[in-house]
Amino acid sequence: MATDTVEVLPPPLDATAEQPPLFDGTTRLYTCYTCPFAQRVWITRNYKGLQDKIKLVPLILQNRPAWYKEKVYPENKVPALEHNGKIIGESLDLIKYVDSNFEGPSLLPDDPEKKKFFEELLSYLDTFVRTVFTSFKGDPAKEVGAVFDYLENALQKFDGPFFLGQISLADIAYIPFVERFQIFLLEAFQYDIIAGRPKLAAWIEEMNNIDAYKQTKTDPKELVAFYKQRFM
Repeated sequence: MATDTVEVLPPPLDATAEQPPLFDGTTRLYTCYTCPFAQRVWITRNYKGLQDKIKLVPLILQNRPAWYKEKVYPENKVPALEHNGKIIGESLDLIKYVDSNFEGPSLLPDDPEKKKFFEELLSYLDTFVRTVFTSFKGDPAKEVGAVFDYLENALQKFDGPFFLGQISLADIAYIPFVERFQIFLLEAFQYDIIAGRPKLAAWIEEMNNIDAYKQTKTDPKELVAFYKQRFM
């Protein structure tokens, strides 16, 4: 696992920034420091100790460089990984790709039952994220209980504080959104997602102890301001 030394993060690039060389042998993760999808891949990179192997290229999405869409990734989204002469996108595909194509501790168990449950957890992600985001325009206290109960129950399936017992890509897939939802639901709606959910509370506490995740966390005040502007 990565050491405890804090990585010095490169400054984000805006529309005026020059494009880094493309396909020069360097592996690059095009990211945004505030994007939950990109955060998944950033955490995976950190946990596997790949800070020297995968270079961060952070973008300012509100003012992103034209060359990113034109020359790097036509989808014009983050995250995207430049590796072995190709560009790969989609965060859930990328965390699997980084885990299986790079050195470092494995983030997927060999156990068939755990692999099956991992896929179940991934298939629930859209429902989870969509339900909570939709609730911001309604009454979260009435609308989000079931999806957080799903997480509470899922965390009881295997021994250990994580979804599959030990930390895995399942935890990394969920934590960026749980992080943001916990902050915003409490601040804007006084809804505490961990009240009455001890497993979820313990999981969040365990995740907060992981250095690979800690440096990727978003600024709570900036998040609340952004979500209030966007959803309220």
